[in-house]
Order: sequence, then structure tokens, then C-alpha cells
Amino acid sequence: MFSSAEIGRVKPEWVDHYGHMNLAYYVVAFDLLTDAVWPQLHLGPAFRARGLGTFAAENWVAYRREMTEGMAFGGTSEILDFDAKRLLLRHRLLHAGEGWESAECELLFLCVDLERRKVGAWPEDVLAAFAAAPRGAAPRRLRLKRGG
Repeated sequence: MFSSAEIGRVKPEWVDHYGHMNLAYYVVAFDLLTDAVWPQLHLGPAFRARGLGTFAAENWVAYRREMTEGMAFGGTSEILDFDAKRLLLRHRLLHAGEGWESAECELLFLCVDLERRKVGAWPEDVLAAFAAAPRGAAPRRLRLKRGG
């Protein structure tokens, strides 16, 4: 499991009329967590320099406990599954000081050739990084293959 102690704080503009972080900003927080883990998987800026990118194809979020303005957050990330063209991750958003879970997100990413704007295969070194990374429990909602 990858861990990021603190990646941000709930900004005033992220808080809705109920006084807690609006659902849209949970996706922003999960995106910050993705950025934090990418270099460990040979993704991110170095990957883009190779003309490749990661596009999110699907995500699922479960909310556990509200976060309010100013709260610091971090999280954990783990690979759930991958194949030649896809990567399935789980992120957990955690209160940075107290450690409780605020939300969980499963994300399905695709490897994309940025020049052609088409899905392509992960390079061998990236697949090796996926294979060497800690694996999480079975996904709750998303799968690489539909059905069954």
C-alpha cells in the first residue's frame, strides 16, 4: 500500500452549504492522491514525456465521514488489478491528523498514446512496477472485465 501523510487541506471554496466538503472536491482530493502515487508506478511527468498518459475511464466513490474546512487530508492507494492497457486502483482519503477514513474511491485508468489519442499498451517497465506494487483486496464495485 502506498501512503501519503498529508496532500492538502479542505479549502473554503470546497465547502458547500451544509458546512462540509462538497462531493465534487472529493474527486479533486483523490486526483491529488493519484498524482502523489504516480511516480512510484513510473507514471506522471516522466510517463507524459514518453508521449503516454493515463486517462480515468470510470470511478466510484463511497463517503464515510464528512470533512470540514481546514481539515488536513492524506490517504492510501493500492493496486487492485491491471492488464495490458488498464489499471484499477483504490484510494482511501484519510484525516491527516487523526487517521479516520473520510471516503474511498475505485478508479479505472487507461494507458493512452497522447499523439494518437488512443488506448495503447503499458510499457514493460510500467507493467513491472504494477506487478511489484502492493496489491489490495478485491474491488468493491469496478472490474477490468464486465459481467461475471
